[in-house]
Parts: sequence; structure tokens; C-alpha cells
Amino acid sequence: MSMKEGDPKRQVVLVVEDEPVLRMAAVDLVEDAGFEAVEAADAIQAIEILEERRDVGIVFSDIDMPRGMDGMKMAALIRDRWPPIQIILTSGYFSVEKVRMPSRSVFFPKPYETSKIVEALHRMAA
Repeated sequence: MSMKEGDPKRQVVLVVEDEPVLRMAAVDLVEDAGFEAVEAADAIQAIEILEERRDVGIVFSDIDMPRGMDGMKMAALIRDRWPPIQIILTSGYFSVEKVRMPSRSVFFPKPYETSKIVEALHRMAA
């Protein structure tokens, strides 16, 4: 069976990362795990994508981002406006104790283990 775009069996994951190299790596990780990846370079762009698309089930985002909205603010906004969306946050600067996580979200410090992210994606998609 072909995995064409918009295939209902393939969950959509929005990858939010301002570093292009890290964003490419995260997109590869998401696609290798069997999901459809949509990319945003920052939180503002991510919110614009969520306003346009109804098929995003999971947001996988860095916390440390430019343009005045970090991943934690974005996660709070997503939780408020799109309650069903699940969230994976990651950071090289924050520790889990410093992160105020909204419900139905998980945090992984960077550098993260790919297998743990994949596991979280599959758990959230189940």
C-alpha cells in the first residue's frame, strides 16, 4: 500500500526547530518512524500552520526559539487552542525541573536519544 500524502493512516507531526540542520534531522527521524512531517522554523510559523491544517496530531518542538515565542509559550497556546494535539518538547538548555509542561506533553533534554523520541511518537499516535 502506498503512503501518499493525506493518507489517514499516517499521522502528521509538526516539527518546530529554528536550526535548519537540526530541523532536517528531526524531520528524518519523524518520517523514518512512519509519520508525515510538516516543518516550521519557529513558533510563529508553527501556529500559522496549525491555523491552516486540521490534521496535525503531534507537535515536536525545540523550546529555545527566536521571535519572542519559545516552545513553552507555544505549547501553552496549542494546549489552549487545540486541546487534542500532543506535544514533545526538547531543549539543550532547560532541564525537566525548569519546564512547565502542559498536559499530554513530554520533555526530552538534548541531545535526545532518537529511539526515545520514536517511542513517544508511537505512544502518542496509538
